Amino acid sequence: MTTTTVPTTGTDRPRRATVDPHHTSDVHAELSFAGVVRGEWIKLLSLRSTWWTLATTVALMALIALAASASLAEIVGDGPVGAPLPHGAEFVTTGSQLGIVTVAVLGALLMTGEYSTGMVRSTLAAVPSRFPVLAAKGIVLTVVTVAVAIVSIAASYLSARPFLDDHGLVPALDDAQTWQVFGGTIYFFVATALLALGIATVLRHTAGSITAVLGLLLLLPGVLQLISIDWVQDVTSMLPLPASFAFLGVSGAMGGNELLTPWEGVGVIAAYAVVTLAAGAVLLRRRDA
Repeated sequence: MTTTTVPTTGTDRPRRATVDPHHTSDVHAELSFAGVVRGEWIKLLSLRSTWWTLATTVALMALIALAASASLAEIVGDGPVGAPLPHGAEFVTTGSQLGIVTVAVLGALLMTGEYSTGMVRSTLAAVPSRFPVLAAKGIVLTVVTVAVAIVSIAASYLSARPFLDDHGLVPALDDAQTWQVFGGTIYFFVATALLALGIATVLRHTAGSITAVLGLLLLLPGVLQLISIDWVQDVTSMLPLPASFAFLGVSGAMGGNELLTPWEGVGVIAAYAVVTLAAGAVLLRRRDA
């Protein structure tokens, strides 16, 4: 037991009160994990930018799938004789490279938005152990990303189907390769969103986080592909976007990965997300808000 001085008004002398150091007020009790998840869910879905980002993802993927499938006659006619045709599912998910940009932005903003507004101080004060905050953000982000990826693929499938049907390329829903492409696209979306969340937790700056994520996803592979050195090309194959071609490029007509098998590509992309999230978790615990 310890004693503290309690000031009073008037001429009364301060009184001493006993305080049990092992007693924790309910006001200062840490939120349950379910409460943290619920709070992150409300914060994410209450922002108009979230809905605009999700709508943009669906619209972009559907429009690009429509444009790509509408150009199928030219693609088939201009291609070399005997060249393999892309799988129909690859046409449906043609817009996924732009889709990952929007989910990466969403993943970064989920963390950096709190730092830019100062809300992170309240969040971390309510959850002093801090790790549950990052875990809750990851769960909420995963659920939303899976949902928008499914809706985007469905919209792209419906928009591309009439043109694919003319060439007999409508992806069969009982085909293993169809689900490899569709499931792989959903997986890549989630991994990209979590990668962005991890980088944003490390950098804590919106512009810097988005630049770093998009540079890693899109800019760096494009630059390294211009360097015709074997080991540089091997490094390029290990970057997230080229690694995704290992399991998304089922036909080889729209890209592939000669270094990685499909499951190795899955593992490489998972490693990027896990490493950045782990680094973010460590720094979130060590640094001041």
